[in-house]
Amino acid sequence: MGTPDFAVAILKRLVENNYNIVGVITAPDKPAGRGRKLNESAVKKYAKSSGLHILQPTNLKNDDFLNELKTLEANLQIVVAFRMLPKVVWQMPEYGTFNLHASLLPNYRGAAPINWAIINGETKTGVSTFFIDEKIDTGDMIFQAELDINPNENAGSLHDKLMIIGSELVLKTVASIEKGDIKTIPQIETKNIKTAYKLNKDNCKINWNDTIDSIHNKIRGLSPYPAAWCTLINGDDELDIKINKIEKEYIDHSFETGLIISTKKELKVAVTNGYIIIKEMKLPGKRNMDIKSLLNGYTFKENSNML
Repeated sequence: MGTPDFAVAILKRLVENNYNIVGVITAPDKPAGRGRKLNESAVKKYAKSSGLHILQPTNLKNDDFLNELKTLEANLQIVVAFRMLPKVVWQMPEYGTFNLHASLLPNYRGAAPINWAIINGETKTGVSTFFIDEKIDTGDMIFQAELDINPNENAGSLHDKLMIIGSELVLKTVASIEKGDIKTIPQIETKNIKTAYKLNKDNCKINWNDTIDSIHNKIRGLSPYPAAWCTLINGDDELDIKINKIEKEYIDHSFETGLIISTKKELKVAVTNGYIIIKEMKLPGKRNMDIKSLLNGYTFKENSNML
């Protein structure tokens, strides 16, 4: 059970290791683009190419779906980046239902664990497998695997690394369940557990009054998608822009926070204790551009600033 590219890698490894995939459950096709053409999930595209049986329920409690799920006679269900399952679904298989989550649980339960680990400046993350229960990402733990987060890592590169070690962890989990030697441990609840909140416009906005490190972490934690944003004030222009790639420079200065300093080749923003040097930026209605290309066709006026 899964939808995005992250889930495809896991399904592919199971197929390559000759596991009998009796069904693939993924999201319904959604209209996308200007023509509103129906777009298939990444998991559906791979499942079709592999000749796998596909189910796309809109309602996981629907009787027709539940009956079809029963007829598959799956003895184990594996969930990767899907959605919350009703009890009747996760209790169905003989060996239960386990989930692969892209964090070191119990930290970063929720929708965007990869992004928030970087945004919060973590130096380590990982993947966890656990048996599903009634709540979100709280079930008994099976296995974990750790991974270092590099200082300039972005969410895209970390996603790809976690996808690889996640595939290995799923295979390890399935093999252990198959042998019957699985041992689980309850997740330890503490007051300091960090949450991977769903990303929205508010929590993706850059606060230029933050520390230089916090701004750097936010931008790389949201790159390449959905991308951190802010408002550019440039003369009479007031534009919501996205920033995908930066460098940071620690230096004392007397400029006001948010002030833009631009040359023919460089664009930087004054922040506390230094500058954020913008390397890639996206103007409204334009593609993401490296800063030299952008500066060739767009002029930043004196006293322009970021809000």
